[in-house]
Amino acid sequence: MTRRLISTGSPFEKTAGYSRAVVDGDFAFVSGTTGYDYTTMVMPADVTAQTQNCFKTIGAALKEAGFEIADIVRATYYITDAKDADAVFAVCGAHLGEIRPAATLLVVAGLYKPEMKIEIEVTAKRRTN
Repeated sequence: MTRRLISTGSPFEKTAGYSRAVVDGDFAFVSGTTGYDYTTMVMPADVTAQTQNCFKTIGAALKEAGFEIADIVRATYYITDAKDADAVFAVCGAHLGEIRPAATLLVVAGLYKPEMKIEIEVTAKRRTN
């Protein structure tokens, strides 16, 4: 299988020179995804809605690449406020609780724009069963 680039149409992809996801063989690598609603380019104010939007965008990229959320084997969460961890975990658990990928949560000083409260990146591996 050849390398394939997946785009969500975000203007940031071309400007910054990245793809939402890259498929290489049985793996899909999804770039750090923030909480924008890419249909409206609106960022919700609360971290719960931002996290839901992250999973919506990640799910769409994986689907376009021929993968499912259930194929996620690795997740990294970046949050800007440790107090948001419980809210983030609730959303992550709702999406990944049965899948339980290897995961890391980091509290960072900030993301690209101050309204960004979370960024999630994932790796998925196509299941062969």
